[in-house]
Amino acid sequence: MTISRRAFLGTSLAGAVVGSGAMHPKSSSAAEATAGEPVRGDDGLYKQEWFIDSFLDLKDDLAEAASAGKHFVVLFEQNGCPYCREMHRVNFTKPEIKDYITANFSVLQLDFWGSRRVTDFDGKEMGERELAQRWRITGTPTLVFFPNDPAKVADKSGREVEAWRLLGYWKPFHFLSTFVYVRGGHYENQHFQRFLQARADELRAQGKNVELW
Repeated sequence: MTISRRAFLGTSLAGAVVGSGAMHPKSSSAAEATAGEPVRGDDGLYKQEWFIDSFLDLKDDLAEAASAGKHFVVLFEQNGCPYCREMHRVNFTKPEIKDYITANFSVLQLDFWGSRRVTDFDGKEMGERELAQRWRITGTPTLVFFPNDPAKVADKSGREVEAWRLLGYWKPFHFLSTFVYVRGGHYENQHFQRFLQARADELRAQGKNVELW
């Protein structure tokens, strides 16, 4: 992964990101669930039933994903993050997005401020918050994608081996396109902006409506 791709993500299509300390925690409530709000866990983070259960050994999680023919993704969120809420309320409720992700990706949710012990790919163990710092996660939501080859991540930090990174809230078309981009291996040889335009043109040629924003 090149620096230019990371720079592009930081300055181009990505939506707003909630940085560390930007929001105060909120508590979950039954009223939210009845009002159509995303479900939140005891940690205040929004949940999806298809997020993986994990012993938080990332090397094992990636190996398990790879054995199922899937890519591994680490999703950082934090309590009180409005853009995390929007991702759950909008993007994850769309069948085409949910179905594509669950068929092709294993997603592990971590707490930006969390204290659960996580073992990085190089065997170093630390709290979720320390891992976020180690990987230079600066806000939420952040999705970090990895290659689905365990040999490529062995004995290295996740920061060194990540395939792609999605910062902030992106609208559904761009959000789903990111997963397609990684799944197809396009991140290895094609700039995301060119891939995005080509995909939009292809879908329009098929008579499909493309809502960019």
